[in-house]
Amino acid sequence: MPEYKNTAGNKKSQKPNKTLNFLRLGIFWLIVLFLGSAIFSSMTGEGYGKVEERTITEILNYAKEDKLEKIEVTGNELKVTAKDNVDLPKVMISRKDGAGTLQDQGFSEVISEGKVAVENKDNTDVFGMIMDIALIVGPILLVVGFLIFMMRQAQSMNNQNMGFGKAKARLYGNEKKKVLFTDVAGNEAAKQDLSEVVDFLKNPKKYEKLGAKIPRGVLLAGDPGTGKTLMARAVAGEAGVPFFSISGSEFAEMFVGVGASRVRDLFAKAKKNAPSIIFIDEIDAVAHKRDARGGAGREDEQTLNQILVEMDGFDNDTGVIVIAATNRVDMLDKALLRPGRFDRHVNVTLPERKDRVDILKVHFKNKPVADDVDIEALAAKTAGSSGADLANIANEAAISAARNNRKQVTNADVTEAFERVAIGPERKSKVMNEQERKTTAYHEAGHAIVGHVLPDSDPVHKVTIIPRGRTGGVTWFLPPEDRSYKSVYDLKDVLARAMGGRVAERLILGKDGITTGASSDLQHVAELAREMVTAEGMGEKLRDQVFNTNEVNFFGDRAKIYSEKTSEIIDAEIEALAKEANARAEAVLQANRKYLDELAKALLEKETLEEKEVAAILKGTSLPESAKLHD
Repeated sequence: MPEYKNTAGNKKSQKPNKTLNFLRLGIFWLIVLFLGSAIFSSMTGEGYGKVEERTITEILNYAKEDKLEKIEVTGNELKVTAKDNVDLPKVMISRKDGAGTLQDQGFSEVISEGKVAVENKDNTDVFGMIMDIALIVGPILLVVGFLIFMMRQAQSMNNQNMGFGKAKARLYGNEKKKVLFTDVAGNEAAKQDLSEVVDFLKNPKKYEKLGAKIPRGVLLAGDPGTGKTLMARAVAGEAGVPFFSISGSEFAEMFVGVGASRVRDLFAKAKKNAPSIIFIDEIDAVAHKRDARGGAGREDEQTLNQILVEMDGFDNDTGVIVIAATNRVDMLDKALLRPGRFDRHVNVTLPERKDRVDILKVHFKNKPVADDVDIEALAAKTAGSSGADLANIANEAAISAARNNRKQVTNADVTEAFERVAIGPERKSKVMNEQERKTTAYHEAGHAIVGHVLPDSDPVHKVTIIPRGRTGGVTWFLPPEDRSYKSVYDLKDVLARAMGGRVAERLILGKDGITTGASSDLQHVAELAREMVTAEGMGEKLRDQVFNTNEVNFFGDRAKIYSEKTSEIIDAEIEALAKEANARAEAVLQANRKYLDELAKALLEKETLEEKEVAAILKGTSLPESAKLHD
């Protein structure tokens, strides 16, 4: 296997360059400031504009008349200072072309009589020499430095433009701690499919002898948070090969053709490091259906075309495999999904109960956990949660323990974390008046009683009138076990219990006393009823017929692929389901009115009721005949 370098830290390596450029710019402006100060000082320094030229004879006459205080001798220069009461220039310079001492020029008498003091100074003015040199050389250096600075800026911009076509993929593979299949809990079927890819990368000759070809690509499809990226990393870790990772959006750029150039660069790097893996996350960002989006000159279409060409142009012995991840397989172009490109499709599903136990154990492994924490019970309650959700629950539990200054994660922390992730944090600071609390209590009690009485509904897990997230209260139903399918009876019971809150409000407050608290419930009813009719074929008149409402036309708008008459029937079917749910909820609450009052009263007192408490209060409830769907 050829050697390769880890470029995963490319972004970090750019920081020293930025710091160096900043220092260079700072030094440049310091030089400019120094030269400017020097010029300003020489223009405004002592004596400039005040010096008067005098002959040596004039200086001698001033000395004889006792008008001078002292004479400073520096080489051939005299600096003459007059006395304070004498109206003479304070500084005079003369004898620039003279020679010899002052005594040689007739000053012996005045010096001996003490009429003037003479002070001899060293004529070596180092600072002055430096300033003279700086004033001569400085402007030249300033111009040269400015030209060099501008040339480097132009070169930097040119390099940046040239780098547009380079792939921004991160290269992994030689880290000390690799991701292996043992680090990925659950999804055994997906790991089995991917282990064959690993085996091919390790032992390609075994497959070539039997005439088997390398799989060109593996498409990981699944809901967000199910671990698609982790699976791809595990494949690279198990195989011990370079792993190039890039997201679909990183191919896109404002300049047409850049995406295609980056694709070519990425595949060229992968071939040089073969055997290797290219991982494209969120590939749907650049692999939309071309017949649905239109525009042959679009940047994303050019990028997709280049990916198609690169994948179909592989030699069998290149040893490069493309792994892509998406949660929108329905949006991908068909040419990408055919054999010869993405040969293998692997579904990374939401974890089942057994898998959730394994995943939770992984995330709680390095956390101090109290003995009362029941991982099995938590796994049972988290049906439908992804691996990312479970990781978030474990993290929130640790945060809750730290917030409460505990040294271990307790069952109370786990419960709080689970509820925070599932339905949002408690908003105990929100203040409700008594009328609002009463309305909320009856609303949630209505949900709970309808869900408790109907035979195909999930059992009540918790009821609270403490605001959580965006809601004023929550009635929480949890399935006793994982289920892959739901019947029409199950869904109709969901509709009825969703209507229970609005019906309870109407029973207590009257027909015109209903509130806006049921808006989210009504929206849920409308969406679920539409899905039952259009996607599941559960209508009465349109039974066993489905109508895809996700088709997009040439302009990117939702396309209606059925007639106006069918649309009217669909609307009528949805309305019928909503009315039936409302009637069933009303029948249940009318038949169990006293339990509605009891449950609401208990909620006003305790604010939160657990599953066992709710079951104890609703022990004597009954299902009226008019609410039954089947015997």
